[in-house]
Amino acid sequence: MKRRDFLRTAAHAGGLSAAASIGLLGSLQAQAATAPGGYKALVCVFLYGGNDGLNTVVPRDAARYAQYAGVRKKLAVAQADLIPLGADYGLHPSLAALAPLWQAGVLAPVFNVGPLAVPLSKADLKTKALPDNLFSHSDQQTLWECAGRSVLARTGWGGRLAAQAGIGPVIALGSAGRFGSSDAGAALALPGPGEDFSPGGWFGGPNAARRAALETMARASYTNRLMQAYGGVQKSALDTSAALGPVLKLTPGATSTDPIDLAFGKLTGALNTPLAKQLYQVAKLIRHGSTNGSGPQVFVVAQGGYDTHADQLTRHPKLLAELGPALAAFYDATLRIGQAQAVTSFTMSDFGRTFAPNSSSGTDHAWGNHQLVIGGAVSGGKTYGQYPELVLGGKDDVGVESWERHGRWIPTIAVEQYAATLARWFGLSPSQIAATLPGLGNFPQADLGFMLA
Repeated sequence: MKRRDFLRTAAHAGGLSAAASIGLLGSLQAQAATAPGGYKALVCVFLYGGNDGLNTVVPRDAARYAQYAGVRKKLAVAQADLIPLGADYGLHPSLAALAPLWQAGVLAPVFNVGPLAVPLSKADLKTKALPDNLFSHSDQQTLWECAGRSVLARTGWGGRLAAQAGIGPVIALGSAGRFGSSDAGAALALPGPGEDFSPGGWFGGPNAARRAALETMARASYTNRLMQAYGGVQKSALDTSAALGPVLKLTPGATSTDPIDLAFGKLTGALNTPLAKQLYQVAKLIRHGSTNGSGPQVFVVAQGGYDTHADQLTRHPKLLAELGPALAAFYDATLRIGQAQAVTSFTMSDFGRTFAPNSSSGTDHAWGNHQLVIGGAVSGGKTYGQYPELVLGGKDDVGVESWERHGRWIPTIAVEQYAATLARWFGLSPSQIAATLPGLGNFPQADLGFMLA
């Protein structure tokens, strides 16, 4: 047995409109036969606000760490506290839970990713097309979610990927933004642990009569085509909520021996967080989907609070202390249910943050950022892309004049390239990837190599 293999094995909607959206799931099983081979799941972890990638993955070698600390000053992570990623880089200490994943070869940092219209150098900034409204939260979130240069994009790359794969809607346990939107509709929002969205939960007790009326309307025969469509959606919604409601309602018991409950520490301590609870739901849905013929699935979860303009030394470590354990527990859960090879989670965020601190002990909006990819099919234990040159006003910094040299890195990897690498692993053909990511042809490399074949 190889060392890698040994280490591996060691918004809840309400009422009638919610029921209609749930009906989208009814197509999953029927479409499974045409989905890309076997069960797979992509899990997008969106860090809203703009995660500080420069304190997430930090150079450890003496020369670059000196450059980093010389600019970051009191915001710098102490070199001795970094969690080693080989000799050259280290993770923030609040992400210590991810160290075993690096050692097992299932974690890969991807450097300096961001929205681009075309490849750019600093010399190109005044002559080539730029993404819309750089440094704006809502606009850059949209560009990440839609994988494009225009904030007017209506569909997200997650939704388009799911549509090309023929697998039904993206499933959202947190905010989905536009990531899960497709021409067929929006992402499907599901509730957290303990919430009962089954027909009996929604319409039990005093609402039983309302449920009975809905059941009657859904299962009646109609001659009017509009009513036939309405009844079909309602029937699919009721059937699907009846099937998934019990799965989503489950919460860990004190004496539970369920493998997912054990992986998530029964949602106690460091795992009693909104993000861990979202990923706990995803893990249960993956187990349900992979054993019930649902076909491949795409999920999105979210964590907010990363807009650290002030008090970053207090705020950012707390956010990462929620992120690291949640990601590690989720990977552990996929191992325990035998789906680690079939599940890949990946981060996205509005943008990186300025290399230079501001006057409020924080950092401001920037551009290129570092992302983390985790899963049994990840070619991990190594990094991908080019870490920016740590020089204010240097070749990787947007800033030219002295007053604008803050270390806003020009991305060297486009969102499309990052997404295309994940889409290829998911099973999309080159033509399907091109349809999912129309701007991909502007970039020379469509596969960054961080996923195994």
